[in-house]
Amino acid sequence: DRATFHPPFSQLGQSPEGCSSYLFPKMMGNGKAGELLLFNKKITAQEAKERNLVTEVFPDDVFQKETEALLKYYGSLPPQSMAYSKTLNRDSERELLHKVNQAECDRLVERWQSKECINA
Repeated sequence: DRATFHPPFSQLGQSPEGCSSYLFPKMMGNGKAGELLLFNKKITAQEAKERNLVTEVFPDDVFQKETEALLKYYGSLPPQSMAYSKTLNRDSERELLHKVNQAECDRLVERWQSKECINA
């Protein structure tokens, strides 16, 4: 519960990466995504949960215990069933995400050579 999230793209003269330009608006809407991607807003763990960036927030004093219990449970699930479910859940957007990632990478290469990025 003490974690924070802070994507500093704009203040570093860079642009979004990791498909965040597509996924953040999809997860939290354009306004909330803009706060993070454009204006570098730092958010708490609870705010990250509210914006669908994380699914759980644990108090710091039980974090280790809770995550170990979850990992043990996840490890007990049938692996092939999990793999198929994961594929079905993600395949519909795989091609689009590859395109978004490529566009972000192309933009980052340009940004890294810009005066804004160099002077940030």
